[in-house]
Amino acid sequence: MIMVPDFVRRHIAVPLRRQIGAFLIEAGMSVLKIKDPTLPPIRLDFVGGSDFKATGFEFLRYFTEYGGLKPEHAVLDIGSGIGRMAIPLTNFLKKGRYEGVEIVTTGVEWCSRNITPRYPNFRFHHVDIYNKSYNRKGTVKAAEYRFPFDDATFDFVFLTSVFTHMLTADVQHYIAEIARMLKPGGSVLATWFLLNDETAALLKQHPETLQIVNTVPGHEAVRTASLHSPEDATGYPESFVKECFAANGVPVEKVIPGAWCRREDFVSYQDMVVARKS
Repeated sequence: MIMVPDFVRRHIAVPLRRQIGAFLIEAGMSVLKIKDPTLPPIRLDFVGGSDFKATGFEFLRYFTEYGGLKPEHAVLDIGSGIGRMAIPLTNFLKKGRYEGVEIVTTGVEWCSRNITPRYPNFRFHHVDIYNKSYNRKGTVKAAEYRFPFDDATFDFVFLTSVFTHMLTADVQHYIAEIARMLKPGGSVLATWFLLNDETAALLKQHPETLQIVNTVPGHEAVRTASLHSPEDATGYPESFVKECFAANGVPVEKVIPGAWCRREDFVSYQDMVVARKS
């Protein structure tokens, strides 16, 4: 049996398999004349393997139920991808506005061409932030980036599968920036791989699951599934996350457990944290 190096599997074999699969699906849809113009082509979807449309509407429910999102809110989506969260929001934010920030150019370009013309209150911004897993040619360090928005601008900020790909200093800086941009009383919902005694026990019981247990040299608190490519999947102690938010005047209100560590009682795949600016 030939062993494929982890880096080759993650960054070459898996993306290639997804691209071939996407091509075959789109070819079949074309033959059958099945097309949804509100969704991006499958081949351009770089945000994960879950059902694109279902995941977007799933999180819209979390935003309203847990985060208190309202139709008139000003919303910031950090890591807007290729519109998975923005698309269901277009029919919700009737009186509000949406700003999406993303490091992958193709996502910003598609959203700007296909969403903004129909919904002018939705805008998308490309930022060239370095990330070893998603933007290796990036010229800006995440820990030094200042978002192009004024203080106290947003009622609601969300990040889905963003902190799960970031190292310690970057996480701390992003939380400080979120606190700066939130209005008093505004809330943030973010997904994480949270580490605590329960997850440690579950990871030992289930060695087949994502083992976010490796210490990254030079980076306080963070744990990773791959020392070769740490940003592929990063986790943080739950206590560390709560301390970071509290230190910036945005105390955590809710922690919603996820299924990633093989919990039997969960809501979504990743853990969710909801915090509110004092």
